Amino acid sequence: MSPLFQCRPLPRRTHVTSCARAVSVLSEALLVLGLCAGPSPAQQSTTELPPVNVVTAAPKSTKYKPAATPLPTSAPQPISDSQPTESPPALGSRSGSLGVPTTAEATVEIERTPGAVEVVPGSDFQQSTPAVTLKDALDYVPGVWVQPKWGEDSRISIRGSSLSRNFHLRSIQLYMDGIPINTADGYGDFQEIDPSFYRYLEVYKGANALRFGANALGGAINFVMPTGYDSDLFGARVDVGSFGLHKLSVTSGGVYGAADYFIGGTWLEQDGFREHSDGESVRGTLNVGYRLTENMETRFYLNANDIDQRIPGTVTKAKALSNPKGAFVLPGLGGSGTGNDNVDRDQQRNIDSVRIANKTTIRLVPGTMLELGAFNVDRHLMHPIFQWLDYRYDDYGGFARVTDESLIGGYRNRLIAGVNVHDGEIDTKQYVNNLGRKGALTTDSDDTSRNVSAYAENHFYVVPDVALVGGVQFLHATRDRVDHFLSDGNDGSGSTEFNLWSPKGGILWDVTRSWQVFGNISRSAEVPSFGESVTAVVPSIPFTDIKAQRATTYEIGTRGGTEDFTWDLAFYRADIDDELLCFTGPGQPDNTCQVANADKTIHQGIELGFGVAVLKSLFAGGAETDVVWLHAAYTLNDFRYDGDAEFGDNELPGAPRHFLRAELLYKHPSGFYAGPNVEWVPDDYYIDSANTFTADAYAIWGAKIGFDNGGPVSAYLEGRNLSDEAYIASANTSADMHGNDANVFEPGTGRAVYGGIQVRW
Repeated sequence: MSPLFQCRPLPRRTHVTSCARAVSVLSEALLVLGLCAGPSPAQQSTTELPPVNVVTAAPKSTKYKPAATPLPTSAPQPISDSQPTESPPALGSRSGSLGVPTTAEATVEIERTPGAVEVVPGSDFQQSTPAVTLKDALDYVPGVWVQPKWGEDSRISIRGSSLSRNFHLRSIQLYMDGIPINTADGYGDFQEIDPSFYRYLEVYKGANALRFGANALGGAINFVMPTGYDSDLFGARVDVGSFGLHKLSVTSGGVYGAADYFIGGTWLEQDGFREHSDGESVRGTLNVGYRLTENMETRFYLNANDIDQRIPGTVTKAKALSNPKGAFVLPGLGGSGTGNDNVDRDQQRNIDSVRIANKTTIRLVPGTMLELGAFNVDRHLMHPIFQWLDYRYDDYGGFARVTDESLIGGYRNRLIAGVNVHDGEIDTKQYVNNLGRKGALTTDSDDTSRNVSAYAENHFYVVPDVALVGGVQFLHATRDRVDHFLSDGNDGSGSTEFNLWSPKGGILWDVTRSWQVFGNISRSAEVPSFGESVTAVVPSIPFTDIKAQRATTYEIGTRGGTEDFTWDLAFYRADIDDELLCFTGPGQPDNTCQVANADKTIHQGIELGFGVAVLKSLFAGGAETDVVWLHAAYTLNDFRYDGDAEFGDNELPGAPRHFLRAELLYKHPSGFYAGPNVEWVPDDYYIDSANTFTADAYAIWGAKIGFDNGGPVSAYLEGRNLSDEAYIASANTSADMHGNDANVFEPGTGRAVYGGIQVRW
């Protein structure tokens, strides 16, 4: 058997080999693909379906056209000013699925937002990277900071959101085709997201996510799956790389009369850069749509994940820079099986989840669209860390959203309004971690979250190219905990209730067809999750004592592009009350994080993304030229306390002040491309609120070479951190380190090389 498919034991809870499980899952997927890959959508179907008039997507071009689609940019695709000015396409005039816009249609829709937003096409990263983490997908979105921690887990912050969240995710709402991924209490997880599947990602920064009813400091990310209308009939990819990375994906999609489908499966295993960071995952996704009538479509979604991942743990800065591959082990023990470290306790983060959902789209009349949906997620988290966490999540809910485009007194008007219901229960159990096995029970509670939100946003065009925008969201949320473990003498039962209004006002000016200017003032609200009170030390702060985080954000910016230059620029300032940050209780270690409310804080910054054709027609002229394209994303973060009684005007910990990601890529119309890239944090940044200890500045560089002409075969080879620099990727934050080094640092990955090949037809 080749080394690529060598079998090895799973990290936990089964003796079935990884190879056997991968073969089983992929065999089932291939069986489905074989059953589905009969006649193509253009050929006759064996199943009689009601005839409907469906406009199919245009066939994919097999040639690269630099004038029409240069290289991935941080701004909208350029539109020539010589083209006649016209209104956006009528609502619901979709080229394929009625309920799922294509990438081009989504770009047109998202650019009606009077704030910083972006569509990231899957083609920007899926053909030229292994597409394993969100960093692969979001690296060139200014204002978004993503740093992998271990395996497929990452730390993400948008505009300084979730700086105190040293695990999992908070302050950013995640959606799949507009249907929530987060749990009802606000917790999110990246390990269940496979970037290799999505047709595109929509990034809404801050309160600009009001379209989905989301209203948090970081905003929202919507992951949009392909449908049968814009999918290849069959696709497969194989990726291999450093530190034992092996990845195999298969997909299929098609249209059969009134029905369409997309199905995909991925198997991934990796040894990991660091000791005790090996992992394996199997993911599957399916959506099936049916056009009930020309004006009504229903679509069903199924997602399943089986994820095993060991955790190497955070280490001191000295160790992270001198021995970045090492896991957290205590002196004198070294993972001998007798200690209290990540190796001895066999710390892991394992997830089994199944998600089902439905979204039905109805075109009521020309210009008016109604979307209705429901979802349910069953998730089991098996997480031996400082204790053995055994959490079972049951999340469910529904939504209704209406979009209406009409004329009011002869003026264009666009209204979006909706209601969301998102409820969930967590069966929370924690045990003593007895060298990786469950010991005595230490925590047993039922945690229930209830959320109902209603929102509306209206665009009124006072002149054909200027819209005044107003919106509001109301959120009613409750959190209830019933503590069943009372033998410790502490009853943690309690409940909280929040009723929060968040208004918004803005302006959007279409200066030309390829140039927009925008501005807005928006309120946001964030209800704390149950996870804020999870800590390795006692006493902990009761979740009932934590207030909602509120912010007022002021933002102006511009975006646009020409054939040879694109840009996306935003300035913002958020004045925040009761920000959820890390504090340290009396007698607790310096690196302890107990989440509580700060008084007043400020988040402000600059987000600049641009792409420019540095050189053209070097070796190929005519209608299809070659090009050297500079693509860059720069973020300035200025996050600080505002006259705090303890920390004054100190900088907030956890994010660099400056962050630059840039790439200089040569691309030939034949499909060949090559070039270097750089990631640069030029200044040290604090990791504690007292500003006594820092993470070091760093600069790393890489390069890629590949072939992708839009045809049936593409391939890439990518090198990362080619100078093998030891650096800090991220760090856990705390209140006061007192100038002392501590186990809070995540080392960055060393020199790595990845390669892959994809076939599709």
